Amino acid sequence: MTNNTSLVLPDEDATFRLGAILARHLEWPSVVYLEGQLGAGKTTLSRAILRGLGHSGSVKSPTYTLVEPYELAQGALYHFDLYRLGDPEELEFLGIRDYFQETTLCLIEWAEKGQGWLPQADLEIRLSTAGEGRQVAFHSHGESMTVIVAKVVKDFGAS
Repeated sequence: MTNNTSLVLPDEDATFRLGAILARHLEWPSVVYLEGQLGAGKTTLSRAILRGLGHSGSVKSPTYTLVEPYELAQGALYHFDLYRLGDPEELEFLGIRDYFQETTLCLIEWAEKGQGWLPQADLEIRLSTAGEGRQVAFHSHGESMTVIVAKVVKDFGAS
């Protein structure tokens, strides 16, 4: 079962609000693809999710390191940015399979660059510019993630 839903984020505060709501509802383990052009807000949303999960340290873009690990009370969160990946096979050298465990949440920017080496996403979040803000489209895979997206959208509308 898949589901498509969208929201409008008028400003960065709304992005952080959405990240906090996602943090409350995402299940572990999950694989979340963050899609969109450069500057669409993928890293900002990742930072917002991490803040919502209680991470208070710095959150840097993994553009050059490909992955940044975060140890949280809920388990490990891995934030990937595959923008600079030259060949998907490079992920094998990174030990990509080791990151997808029962206690991990993986946020993956530019997942299309790792096609064939990454597991299917449980949730795809596509960000695009909409005037001064952002449009966010959710594409869930599976019934439980569809329920989670419905809760996120409901909570976002109520906040």
